Amino acid sequence: MGSKKTDITSAPPALRRDPYEVLSVSRDSTDQEIKTAYRKLALKYHPDKNASNPEASELFKEVAYSYSILSDPEKRRQYDSLGFEALDVESMDMEIDLSNLGTVNTVFAALFSKLGVPIKTTISANVLEEALNGTVTVRPLPVGTSVSGKVEKQCAHFFGVTINEQQAEAGIVVRVTSTTQSKFKLLYFEQDANGGYGLALQEDSEKSGKEDSEKSGKVTSAGMYFLHFQVYRMDSTVNALAIAKDPDAAFFKRLEGLQPCEVSELKAGTHIFAVYGDNFFKTATYTIEALCAKTYEDTTEKLKDIEAQILRKRNELRQFETEYRKALARFQEVTNRYSQEKQSVDELLKQRDSIHASFTVTKMVSYLSNGSTSKVIGDDSKAESPVEDGGSDGKDKSSKKKWFNLNLKGSEKKVLPRWPSPRWFCKCQSLNRLLNQSDGQ
Repeated sequence: MGSKKTDITSAPPALRRDPYEVLSVSRDSTDQEIKTAYRKLALKYHPDKNASNPEASELFKEVAYSYSILSDPEKRRQYDSLGFEALDVESMDMEIDLSNLGTVNTVFAALFSKLGVPIKTTISANVLEEALNGTVTVRPLPVGTSVSGKVEKQCAHFFGVTINEQQAEAGIVVRVTSTTQSKFKLLYFEQDANGGYGLALQEDSEKSGKEDSEKSGKVTSAGMYFLHFQVYRMDSTVNALAIAKDPDAAFFKRLEGLQPCEVSELKAGTHIFAVYGDNFFKTATYTIEALCAKTYEDTTEKLKDIEAQILRKRNELRQFETEYRKALARFQEVTNRYSQEKQSVDELLKQRDSIHASFTVTKMVSYLSNGSTSKVIGDDSKAESPVEDGGSDGKDKSSKKKWFNLNLKGSEKKVLPRWPSPRWFCKCQSLNRLLNQSDGQ
């Protein structure tokens, strides 16, 4: 939403000079003075005019790089404060010129873009030069109408929107949509004293939903809103490097892409807009329309209100991110301690089990080393226990054995028969004498 100042950047030179020195302007120069100096130098060193002079191409890149810094208020402030070091942090804002890419590099760039990687591209130098020279064809675009067309890649179609005092006071909206989801840029040019047009604002197309799209339900669109109050644009490439490295940043930095539009109103007169084909290989299909905001007063108020809410939410998220990072660090600290304590407990219990096992192992080794002695002691104790006890169990077992039972097992002791005592023999002799006497009688 909204628009941004053009950012015609090339790769920064290996040896970077002071941007003010490159453009031959002072540090207190106005934006218009910087823009005028850039246009003169860009035309002087443009590669198309200096095909046989390779140094001119390098100077042109240096001029473009210097202008990309000084034309952006935020970058200029950062450079004035900290020099190039502050800008190196934002190196992901670098743009590429598709017209200078080879086929292979263009294929890779198209692939990354298809995968959702935001790739910023510059506007062809030929288009900018033709606009500066005033040699472009400008088609009329009356307020309240729309025009459809197809523009070749790295080319532009220019349109003139003429507004009166009432329309300028009410506000103007210029929007471009593509039902084929083409990539394009919406450009706004300011007319200079020489009759040419200098690029002032640009807005890259983004995918958005639209109910009346017949094919996929989605379109690509871009818009510029001149409504007499501060409007904002959403730049998806802001903090792209931080988001790629930190998944949490994808949430917390999401609203950081909301950037203020430098131009909030238009004066009565004719204003030049253009649709620039930004596809990698094919033409871009588009529909451009210019609207007076007077008939969209309710929508205008809703836009103003919702962007105010987004800004407040962004401030809240900045504070919440600090709290979240602290809580996350504390959580990681506690989680790490939990893992360490768990490991410590496991190790202590393991050592305890090992000590228990060592006692068991020592006893077994003792039995094995003294096995014969232990076994004899055990057998003796079993053999002697009945005698020592003198119990009935031992007597019963011995009484059941017959004295004449000689068929004992080899492992058991043989028991000899018990002979009669002498007293028994005496009784037998007395009995025999009594029997003989009775027979004699």
